[in-house]
Amino acid sequence: MSKLAESVPSGVLAGALRFAFGLPAPLRRLITGRPITVDGQRLHPEAQLLLRLQQLSGEDWRTTTPAANRLALSRSTQLVCGPVIDGVAVRALSAGGVGARFYEPTDLPAGSPLLVYHHGGGWVSGDLDSHDNLCRFLAVEGGVRVLAVDYRLAPEHPFPAAADDARTAFEWAAAHAGELGVDARRIALGGDSAGGNLAAVTALEAGEVKPVFLLLFYPAVDASVRRRSRDLFGRGFFLTDEKMDWFLDHYAPSRESHTDPRLSVLLAEDLGGLPPTYLATAGFDPLRDEGEAFAARLAEQGVPVVLRRHPGLFHGFANILGVGGVFREAVAEAVGSLRTGLALANSRQDVHETA
Repeated sequence: MSKLAESVPSGVLAGALRFAFGLPAPLRRLITGRPITVDGQRLHPEAQLLLRLQQLSGEDWRTTTPAANRLALSRSTQLVCGPVIDGVAVRALSAGGVGARFYEPTDLPAGSPLLVYHHGGGWVSGDLDSHDNLCRFLAVEGGVRVLAVDYRLAPEHPFPAAADDARTAFEWAAAHAGELGVDARRIALGGDSAGGNLAAVTALEAGEVKPVFLLLFYPAVDASVRRRSRDLFGRGFFLTDEKMDWFLDHYAPSRESHTDPRLSVLLAEDLGGLPPTYLATAGFDPLRDEGEAFAARLAEQGVPVVLRRHPGLFHGFANILGVGGVFREAVAEAVGSLRTGLALANSRQDVHETA
């Protein structure tokens, strides 16, 4: 992070960002420069503006040390997550010994669905605070209670610690559904990036109680091979090739673990038992191709899946709720699919009970 970015309060930088996004389009184009087109996709003007402003401010999600990386992600998230979303009560709890945060929309009746959500950050960074506003948005707009999981981070706790915590939290939520005011038959799993990985792995390993829906934003699902999108978008679009190696070296330093389905869930022998899934990818994301390969494999094995590529966006868009409009629209679209998936799950339950 540059000395300029470090010396300016986050609130001031956030205000400057909102000001820049409020400029007339011709002025924004002067800042961004010529349109960027790669692989037949044009980077959305709002995405290009945000990346350009990030470069100019010196803000960067650095990979020097885990502590520096966590601080940089926290600071950058504060700039773009937007004002705190109201209409939801929030409290801390322990999910079977795993730290968690529980979100309850105001006036939501007991017996609602539950979304167990895992934050992104490469298994090294990110926390409950970095994804707080996203979880608020999911709860309020989705009409669900949300349990955000504070799984252990690497390198202090390497693979499979995060996956173990994710499974523990899900099983605890299912066992304590009544206490949480949720319907144990309508529990969904979700996550972004590394959190999407943990959600998919948890769904794969679920025991007697299984999730009824998967909500995945640009998940990491295969550490065993290098795909074309990583070469195309490995520099200049927030998540870089260097960062991906750095995260994996901290979380799963042993090469042998890279083919373990608890990390590379795409390689699992049987994915047919996974629930209906909505999977969103970003066009300018090194993880794009593996996420889309995962969606294709789900479809091949008979899992209902909706794959939605946002061609003009980059990795991390789910956290960008406070500037521009295209990022928030992408998350809102995913929430609509979550609502639909949970409603259909409820209908299937009713039909089963009637029969």
